[in-house]
Amino acid sequence: MAYNPSRARLSPPAPAAPRPRKRGRSPSAPGAAVWRASAYVAPFDHRRRWQDPAGASGRVWQGYHAPHAPVPYRRWIFADEASTSGSDACTIMSYNILADNNARNHPDLYLDVPWDALRWDSRRRLIIHEIRHWDSDLVCLQEVDRFREIAAEMKNKGYECSFKGRTGDAKDGCATFWKSERLRLLEEDSIDFSEFNLRNNVAQVLVFELNGTQKFVLGNIHVLFNPKRGDIKMGQIRMLLERANALAGKWDGIPIVLAGDFNSTPESAIYKFLSTMKLNVSLHDRRQLSGLDSSEFGLYCSLLNCEWSDEEVRNATGSSNVMVARHPLKLSSSYAMLKGNSSNRGHHGEPLATSYHKRFLGTVDYLWYTTGLECSRVLDTLPVDALRRTRGLPTREMGSDHLPIVAEFIFSEQTRDASEQEDESAGEAITSKHIYFSSDSDS
Repeated sequence: MAYNPSRARLSPPAPAAPRPRKRGRSPSAPGAAVWRASAYVAPFDHRRRWQDPAGASGRVWQGYHAPHAPVPYRRWIFADEASTSGSDACTIMSYNILADNNARNHPDLYLDVPWDALRWDSRRRLIIHEIRHWDSDLVCLQEVDRFREIAAEMKNKGYECSFKGRTGDAKDGCATFWKSERLRLLEEDSIDFSEFNLRNNVAQVLVFELNGTQKFVLGNIHVLFNPKRGDIKMGQIRMLLERANALAGKWDGIPIVLAGDFNSTPESAIYKFLSTMKLNVSLHDRRQLSGLDSSEFGLYCSLLNCEWSDEEVRNATGSSNVMVARHPLKLSSSYAMLKGNSSNRGHHGEPLATSYHKRFLGTVDYLWYTTGLECSRVLDTLPVDALRRTRGLPTREMGSDHLPIVAEFIFSEQTRDASEQEDESAGEAITSKHIYFSSDSDS
């Protein structure tokens, strides 16, 4: 057949040979050739703020599971001389777990936190894992807005529980868990501070019996955060102390442990009020009572020309014409009583930090106790340098913006002697006392 140029032009062109990829040089190893991908892949920014899961692909979102991270290493600090007794020892944890609703509503506090570290299902696993790891007899939680989920997990480990939710628009509250094999709840009370015009925070006050012998009162509180309302903070704390003291007196002066997030620093006037039993509020600016206000105002009103309204004085002291707030309990702070590492402790003996987010690094969580108890050991906090390196809590290893604090308490010999004398006198003649206790327990 003769060659036809026009027909040749209509035939399909031959496929082009694939273009070879370009070689590049590795900056870390000069002279070594590596292949470079031709497509650009944007780097993943771990510091981006939390995003609503509704905007993520369902398959990717539902299929993601955070790795099971180990609990950060923390060591126990023991008392120099503690008459330890295994049967009478009781470990108590206080832990603000960061309510899911609060984490969503305040993204400005967690700008440097990876988005997956703020997801509730990831944080819940870490929180439960940490609680189980330290295996406390009593667990006092604050900012609990997923109570049923937490309670179901704790029930599987032999804990019973009590919950007091906040009123109004708030969705969280305080929850207390105890090991039913060692502790028995004798009486339960709670405080809704909104009933006293002291905002909608809440507190729990409970009476427990340990191993069928020793009794004590436990308080669990989350104090108002607002730094400018020191009068409200004072009123909430004062009312908790008075309620705990009254309940302890009802049960023949049994000892008291107070746990919680007090939203006050160790350098604050409120800390002084707790540790010294009184405070003259006229010497202080209510905006500075808790030590959380970062402004450069001084504490003393002689320098600031501060004035308290009658309502503010009544909030703080209980009476508009009384300037000195008082409480009846001789309190000791468990961490301040046991000397820790200088890299973890401040000049008051308290931890340098129990909470860390974008706007705060410091201590606001405490375990206070009265006479009749001794603190035999505490779980030391993390060094501040280690916390700073995280750039803010929570992380993929820690589920809240607070650290759990844990202390072990034992009953002093004085309490044991009083308990033995009570049993002897009751066995002789005073049977009505046992009837009173029994009916009160049933209520």
